[in-house]
Amino acid sequence: MSELTSTQAFWLGHLFHASSRQLSLSEYANEQGLDLASLLAWEQRLVVQDVQVPPRHRPLRFVAVEVAR
Repeated sequence: MSELTSTQAFWLGHLFHASSRQLSLSEYANEQGLDLASLLAWEQRLVVQDVQVPPRHRPLRFVAVEVAR
């Protein structure tokens, strides 16, 4: 892949920022006033264009609990 376009760099920057802050993409998009569908679409588009995107932060869905008796 050659140099990124300004649009590619814009979306890739957001993906890196979300990852570095350990926010889910939905949280990050909401915080930044971005359209989540656009962020997800650009993530996929960049992958298809062979641009390395950062790993997503995926919060734990289940938490271990201790039951006291």
